[in-house]
Amino acid sequence: MKKHNFYAGPSILSEYTLNNTAEAIKDFAGTGLSILEISHRSKEFTAVIEEAATLVKELLDIPEGYHVLFLGGGASLQFCMAPFNLLAKKAAYLETGTWAVNAIKEAKLFGEVDIVASSKEANFTFIPKGYTIPTDADYFHITTNNTIYGTEIRKDIDSPIPLVADMSSDIFSRPIDVSKYDLIYAGAQKNLAPAGVTIAIVKESALGKVERSIPTMLDYRTHIKKGSMFNTPPVLPIFAALQTLKWYKELGGIKELEKRDIAKATKLYDAIDSSKMFVGTTAHEDRSIMNVCYVMKPEFTELEKEFVDFASTKGIVGIKGHRSVGGFRASLYNALPIESVDVLINAMKEFEKNH
Repeated sequence: MKKHNFYAGPSILSEYTLNNTAEAIKDFAGTGLSILEISHRSKEFTAVIEEAATLVKELLDIPEGYHVLFLGGGASLQFCMAPFNLLAKKAAYLETGTWAVNAIKEAKLFGEVDIVASSKEANFTFIPKGYTIPTDADYFHITTNNTIYGTEIRKDIDSPIPLVADMSSDIFSRPIDVSKYDLIYAGAQKNLAPAGVTIAIVKESALGKVERSIPTMLDYRTHIKKGSMFNTPPVLPIFAALQTLKWYKELGGIKELEKRDIAKATKLYDAIDSSKMFVGTTAHEDRSIMNVCYVMKPEFTELEKEFVDFASTKGIVGIKGHRSVGGFRASLYNALPIESVDVLINAMKEFEKNH
């Protein structure tokens, strides 16, 4: 049975990425060696990491003065690496979900943190608005997409101070004005590659302004100087990321991906809004196009597990909501075909009709 993969991460990868990566595991670039065993300093792999960085710059239209890094540790390591490098006295954070909360916790180890606004009291069901960004802070940190709660900031904020963004689950889903940011970071396991590599897009002029000593591995300048090769990089995920980036370019780039993503999300949200059984959980104006979160209406709550089981009979996997919120979550990352959304919608309608 064909599977329809709605997992939030690690998540669905394109057939293009899977097939090319599988071939490279058996024989990488005609070397007779697997990508799993090739030297990361070989000319064949050096070409991979350089092409991947070049494609990130091309697809996101990154201006001069920025570096694309491939790092380990996931976005969770960036929660401390960002303030380690950028926080001299005070940082400002927008609290919009679990990962923002975690980022704030780490930043407090390095200096004062001003939470400029939060939707925590409303269970993170909306993106705060009307807040004032303090001009005396070293940077303003946002989490653009909240995978657990299904909210998203789909615009580039005008900030009077340096802007830092965790874009782990929506990078490559819309055009970005990178010039508005000093740092963008993203774990790869949502919209790019298998888990194990993190992209950081760093403005070089933002670095070197803190007085503290920074451990070598946690200093962005170390990885800029060494071209993400200071230590052995996560070779396989970087190779897979390159395949995804090539596929994105073949599809027509970021604007085409955004068009497809909006079409998928609109279709699913329309089905939820017209349902007598299901209901969305977030403010309409802040709905994520990457992670669609919804629940059963109160009178049907006891059927939630039954629906997950029913959906599995249709080949649908990964729709159970995060353990902290329950309900359902359909992640509509770039590699998910719209046909999978149709299957989910049909399953919802059939289940509703049966009950």
